[in-house]
Order: sequence, then C-alpha cells, then structure tokens
Amino acid sequence: MKKLFALIVFIFSCAGFLHAQDDKTQMERERQEIQQELSNLQKTYNQIKGQRHVTLGQLNVLKRKIEVQEQYLNNINREIRFLNDDIYKSTLEISRMQRQLDTLKAQYARSVVYAYKNRSTYDFLNFIFSASNFNDALKRIAYLKSYRSYREQQVNSIKETQQQITKRKQMQMGQMQEKKLAMQNQAKQVEVLEGQRKEKDVAVMELKSKEKEVKKEIASKQKRDRDLKSALAAIVRREIEKAKEEAKRNAATSKTTTVSSPTENKAATNKTVSKAPPSYLDLNASDVKLNASFSSNKGRLPWPVDNGVVSIHFGPYQVEGTSLKGDNPGITIATPSAGMPVKAVFDGEVAGVYNMGDGMAVTLRHGKYFTTYSNLTGVGVSKGSAVSTGQSIGRVGQSDDGTGGQIDFILMIESKNVNPEPWLRRR
Repeated sequence: MKKLFALIVFIFSCAGFLHAQDDKTQMERERQEIQQELSNLQKTYNQIKGQRHVTLGQLNVLKRKIEVQEQYLNNINREIRFLNDDIYKSTLEISRMQRQLDTLKAQYARSVVYAYKNRSTYDFLNFIFSASNFNDALKRIAYLKSYRSYREQQVNSIKETQQQITKRKQMQMGQMQEKKLAMQNQAKQVEVLEGQRKEKDVAVMELKSKEKEVKKEIASKQKRDRDLKSALAAIVRREIEKAKEEAKRNAATSKTTTVSSPTENKAATNKTVSKAPPSYLDLNASDVKLNASFSSNKGRLPWPVDNGVVSIHFGPYQVEGTSLKGDNPGITIATPSAGMPVKAVFDGEVAGVYNMGDGMAVTLRHGKYFTTYSNLTGVGVSKGSAVSTGQSIGRVGQSDDGTGGQIDFILMIESKNVNPEPWLRRR
C-alpha cells in the first residue's frame, strides 16, 4: 500500500513538473515575441520621432510601445513568481532530504555502536559456534555478512543523500541568482515604462496645442474613408450579382442533367423554406474552398507590410488629450518611410483598383472575404487578375502628416467590416 501511495505521489509530481515546464516554455516564447515587437516599434519610432513636430502617428506608436512594455513587465513578473515557487519547492525538498539524512546517520550510529560492542573475535566465534546445528551456523554466518553489507549500504545512502542535498542547494542558488537578475531587469523595465509614459504625456500636450492641425488630418482621413466605403459597397454589390448569375447558370445546368421525382422536389422545397438561403458568395465550389481556407488562417495571416505598426486601431477612437474623435473602418499602419512594398495577405482575385484622389486603393476578393489596401502608389495589378499570398500589389503612400509612410488595411466579410488585427499573425 505504501509503495502504491508513493507511486501515485510520484506520478502527480511528474505531471505538475511537466505542466510547470510547459508554462515556462510558453512564457519564454511570449517574451521573445514581445521583445521582437518592442524592437520593431522602437525602429519605427526612431525613424519618425526626429520630425519637426509630434504627429498623431507618433502618439499612437508611443501608446503601443507602452502597451507592449506593460506586457513585458507582466511577463517578467510571471517569471519571478515561477522562480519563487521553484525556490520554495527547493527549500522543502532540501528540508525533506536533510531529515532523511539525519535518520540515516542515526541508524548508522546505532549500527556502529552495536558493532563496537561486539567487535572481538571471541564474540564473533562464540555467535557462530553457539549454533544448535551446522545449518544454523551457516545462517548465522550469512546474517553477519548481510549485516556488514547493510552497514555499507547505509554509508552509501548517506553519501548519496549528501550529494543530492549539495546538488539541490546549488540548483537553489542558481534559481536565486536568476531571480536576482529578473528583479534587476524588472526595475530597469519599470524605469523604461515611466520614461515612455512621460514621453507620451509630452506628445499629448503638444498635439493638444495643435488641435486644429490634427483635426484637419482626421477630417482628411474621414473623407477618404467615406469615399472608400462607397467604392467598396459598389464592389461587393457587383461581386454578389456576379456570383448570383453564376449560381443561376449552375442551377440551370444542374436541372438539365438531374431528374428528380415530384416527392424529392417537394422535400427539397420544404427543406429550402425551413432553412435560410446561403450567401451567393458561398454557392460556388471554388468560393466554399477559399472561404474555409481563409477562415482557418485566422491569426496567421501575414501583415501587408514587412515593417510597420498600427497607428490607428479599428473602430471608434479619440485622440488623447483632445475632443477629436474618429471611426476607423480598418486599421491604419504607419511605416518608417513611403515606397515600401504592400503585399496580399492571402490568395485571391483583384475585385477592384481605383483612384482615391490622394492615392490608389486595391480590393482583393477571397471568396466571401474582401481585403482592401488603400493609400497606395505604383499599383502593379489590374481588375480580374489572380494574386497569391505575399505578392506585391503596390507601394506604401505618404502619411497624412508627411512624416513617413501609411496604408489603410480593411477586412470585410461580405459587406460587414471586421477588425483585421485578430486575423494577422503576431509579430
């Protein structure tokens, strides 16, 4: 029963250890991703912060830096908690092994005392020759040999336990050193975070003093967004009509090749009435396959630009420190400079290329999903052409404030705008 209990404890201990290892591995992976994003943000910010004045894009990059820096600090805090747990477990294990060592030493001491009291050759021979018969004498000789072996095992157990204690203490010292370094890093990153917050406060104050200029930038973007919305609505309507016509042709072809009984037709009719009709963008086999493929890649789509940060997020927003508000139909991505390649995030077909006045826009259709890339220059695709993931479709245009590059990236499911960020892979 004791062996079974010990086995159960061992199994649960191993399971807990493996779970802790998984948590630590995930934590390290998250830290690498966070550090990579911080590095990208810093590169972008270094290239735009030297401009003559603070811009809305700079403020949003600063805010994102603060968000990621806070994630970094949370990651460090998790590491410290893990190390505290490890140090505590090491302390418990050292105490347990020390008690075990004390018990082994006490048992060995009693053996030594007993051996000392019975150390003479006379006692040894007397113990053997006092046996009642020859077999009993052999048993007594075997007993003395096993007793000597038992004492040797005691010595080995003591040495092994001492080695384990030394090894565990060294491990604990390493854990304490890791904790010391983690706490030093924590203090350093707190200082970095405070510096970023102060820098952001200065940027907010400067933007507040230039509220009229910022208002013009937002108004310009809102006009472009409205024009883009109208153009996109027309494209989606056209694509739905095109899909509807193709569905009708397929249905007509199916009627000429398939003969159904009246009972089957009636059942099919009843089934159609009881179920909402699917979207016309779901009816074609190629679209069904493309929809499933696009949907399964949520969170893994590549970014449309290699080096850029989200300067304005999806949905309603307000410029901090001002009364200025806006509503972004997609995400606005700031790049260090204009002219960088803009790439398709997924296989698809060019549904439209149009001039927005201050830049070009390209809409790609991926089944019932549409991605739009706005504020482009040097567009290299045309309507109806097929594109593949990562293919260049144009170049980044100048930002509204003239301090770098900027594109607007929009994702729609049919005619509904959705937040693109959860669909893009984490950098």
